[in-house]
Order: sequence, then C-alpha cells, then structure tokens
Amino acid sequence: MTDDSLDPTGQTTRTTWKDTVNPDNSLRVPGLVIAGHHDWQRVGEEIALPQLASGSTVIVSRQEPAFAMPREERFRPLGDAYLSRRPIQLCPGSELGSITIDRLDSPTTLLANGQEVQRAHTFSAEEVTRGVVLVLGRRVTLLLQPVDPVPVSIPHFGLVGESAAALRLRQDIASAGKLNIPVLLRGETGTGKEIVARALHDVGTRRHGPYRTVSLAALPASLAAAELFGAVRGAYTGAERRKVGFFESARGGTLFLDEVGEAPVEVQVMLLRALETSEIQPLGSVDTVSVDVRVIAATDARLESLIADGRFRAPLLHRLAGFEIHLPNLRQRRDDVARLLIHFLRQELGPPPIHEGHDAQQDGLWPPAWLTSRLLAFDWPGNVRQLRNVSRRLTIAYREHMSDPSLHQLVERLLVTRSQAASTSGGAESPRTDQENADGPSSRASRKLIDVSEAELLAALEGNRWQLTSTAAALGVSRSTLYRLIEDAPSVRKASELHADEVASALKDAGGSVNKAALALRVSPQGLKRKIRSLDLS
Repeated sequence: MTDDSLDPTGQTTRTTWKDTVNPDNSLRVPGLVIAGHHDWQRVGEEIALPQLASGSTVIVSRQEPAFAMPREERFRPLGDAYLSRRPIQLCPGSELGSITIDRLDSPTTLLANGQEVQRAHTFSAEEVTRGVVLVLGRRVTLLLQPVDPVPVSIPHFGLVGESAAALRLRQDIASAGKLNIPVLLRGETGTGKEIVARALHDVGTRRHGPYRTVSLAALPASLAAAELFGAVRGAYTGAERRKVGFFESARGGTLFLDEVGEAPVEVQVMLLRALETSEIQPLGSVDTVSVDVRVIAATDARLESLIADGRFRAPLLHRLAGFEIHLPNLRQRRDDVARLLIHFLRQELGPPPIHEGHDAQQDGLWPPAWLTSRLLAFDWPGNVRQLRNVSRRLTIAYREHMSDPSLHQLVERLLVTRSQAASTSGGAESPRTDQENADGPSSRASRKLIDVSEAELLAALEGNRWQLTSTAAALGVSRSTLYRLIEDAPSVRKASELHADEVASALKDAGGSVNKAALALRVSPQGLKRKIRSLDLS
C-alpha cells in the first residue's frame, strides 16, 4: 500500500495518496489555488504541495507558500496585509488521502467550506478531491484540491480554465482538430460546445474554408431537409428559386450541427447518407451533389436512450462519433469557477473596481470573499452559461451600490431559482421549452414589478439569450410579470414590432437559425417564431 517512487521534484513520496484520491490521474498531488484576492490578476495562481502526499506539513500565512500561474515562474506569497504572519498548518490526516487543517495560534480567521475553524479540522479524501474552500481573514479565498505538479502547456483555444478537466478538453481539441473526421461533442447545456466546435474548425486543415452552424432544434421538421440539403425551384410552395442548403454552403469547410439529438428521424436518414457518401440530394431534385464537408455535431441528450426508444438511429451515432469529446461540467472543474468569474467581471467592469465605502465590499475588496466562497460551493446546473449570467447580475449589483445584505439575498435568489429551474426541467440533459416551463419555478417567484429595474431586465434578457423562461427564473419573477416588464420597458423591443424586411435579413444572416436571428434582433426566439409564421416567411 505504500510503494515509494520519485515525484517530479525528485523527492521520495508515497504514491498511495494520489492513487487513492484520484485514480484516473495518478500524477496529481494536493495543492492550493487562489480563488479570491484583492488583486484580480492573482486569481488562478496555484501551488502544488507534494510534501502533503509524502507525510510532511505545510504552513500557510501572509508570507508563504509562494504561488504562481500555471507554467509561469513568478512565485509570490499571498501578501495580504490583513493576514497574520503566524501560520495556519496543513498536514496529512490519519486516514489515507485526508488532510487536517490546524489554526495553531494564528489570529487569522479561517472558514472551511463555510464553517469557522477554531482549532483543527480533518477533511476526508473525497472532500479534498471535490475541493475544500478556505477563506483566510475573510479576504483571501483558497481552494484545497488535487493539482498537477508539472502543468502541461496546451493552447487555450478560446477557453478559460486551467483545471485538469479543462486541460483534458483542450488536449482533445488539439488531437481532434488535426483529423478530417466527424466529431461528436457531448455535454450538459452551458458547457461551451459551440466554442469547442469553432476551435476544432480553427485549428484544423479546413480553417480557411467556411464555417456554418445550424441548430437542428430550431428547424421546423417540414423545413429541415430543405435547410440542410437545399431545394430546387418549385420543390415546395414559395420556392421561387434554387435554395442552397447548409451542407452545400459549408463545402470545403466545417458544418456544426447543434442539438443533433433533436433531428427528425427522416432527416437522420438523409444525414447518414450524406456522411457515408459525401453526397446530398436537394429537395425536389433527382440528381445528387457532391459535398466536401467536415461535420461536427453536438448534443446534451442521451443518444443511447433515444436509440432504445426508436427516436435516433444507431448508425448515425456511429458515423457522427468518429471522434467523441465529452465536455466537463462546471462541477468537474471547480477551481475554474473563480477564473471564469473574474474573466466575466473583467469583461463587464474592466480593471478591478475599488471604491472605498462601498457597502458590499470589505476595505475595497470586490468581489467579497464570502461571495467567492459561495459561488465555489455551488454546483452550477447551468454550467458556464449560468455562471456568466450570474456574473452579469453581480455587475449590475456592483454598479447600483447594492448593500451587503441585499447582495446576500440577490445571490441566494439567483442560485436557488436557477437550481430549481434545472431540477424542474429534468436536469441539463433534458431541457424543456418555454411553453413546458410556463408553470415552472419562475411562476412561483415572488419579486414584483417595482423590484426590477429596466437595466436589470435588459441584462437578464441578454444573459439568458432572450429565452423568457430562464430570464424569469434569473430575475425571480413570474412569466406574467416578465411580460409586463417587457411591455413597459422602452429599450426592449417585442418580436411583434419587427418589420418583415429586418426579420428576413436576420434569418438570412443567421443561416436560417431562428435562435441566432433572435439574438441578433434582441427578441425572444419563441416570439420570433410566431412573427415568422405570421409573416409567412417559413
């Protein structure tokens, strides 16, 4: 059980801690990651602690240990003047893989997973693997978890994160991007499948060719075949000229089929033929057209269950999955939560904001340590998309100088309502439509019209991609209240007010995707669908 080997630092260590705590990645050792600091640039710095795996102790104080960004050599202590020089101690626990935290005689207050540690507390191997949130002096937030002692250098491909799960994803992109085969992206909603698809195109041999994307969930079954494979003149009512489909327009490049699990069965047959023969047959034509297209598909559905139910064809799954990439959810990359939070706040606020006297801050600290700690402890059923939306709401709260108690209430409302929404909708792998959620948790919310400003409404709509159900849940209002808010807001347009020309133009620019057109027009996708039907543009 105690087979000795050399760790990357050249010292003898016990491999049992690493193998027991994380058998899928035996090279990882205990470590600390900065998740909250008055200097935003330091969030994400980390330190590997192989000595904990070998039975030695580690001390943590204002002056040690020294942290650095992965693959960088600028090592610095925490350096916060509010922390004591008298250290807190970490040491191996009595059970394999456990770690004990001891305050010793340090006057620095210590919270571990939200509970104050008066003297000493031991965390199990499972708790350490999940990540223990430590708050020092109510200012600095650290995450105790396994880290890689020698970080690997892999391009970021537009993704934010340095967790082991994020690194594996980036490695998959680097490997699959060079292959001219179909790729299937699988993962919960909000994990960034569209970003990964674009990265696969940009890194591959077809990067100079066109990149087209279409959501199969947004295509009406009656029009899906024509949208994907094109149609000849007169193929259907209103087809006054030849229509070029997505496959043909992506020739020589990449076609991203989002939500492929929603494809109608009859379209699945045509997709399978296109993948097998590299030929398509436009609607109404007796001839086939050769197309040289790399297909990347994505889904958050359990395709195997759909196959068992007869709703998805097994041969199509096998064809799509020439290379399969599983995107990690945010629960699997907990140390990236703080990195992503600061990334989103930086996008909204620019440099770290410091305004003395701001009630929501402690000595100019933003975000406050308790807030970072709360977000790290949350499970994020909506993943990165949900974290981005919450970050936008926090930005509004900061600009409105929201008091600390009010900020507490806002954060809990945001996290609780989003969790309930995900649970009610069957989880991220079984998303429901706006109509199905009409009587969901948002209709049980208690906020009133006067509680929501127009700026908050607009930010919530943008953050939730103009989906009304998720916007209502994020705001903590009912659907009927949301409708009234939209009706009363001069800066928010309704789909019913759009002109036919701008709808047609937006659909053309979006390649026929209603969801993308709705984003461009800044209206609800459901409302845009109704408008399209009323204009007979389908």
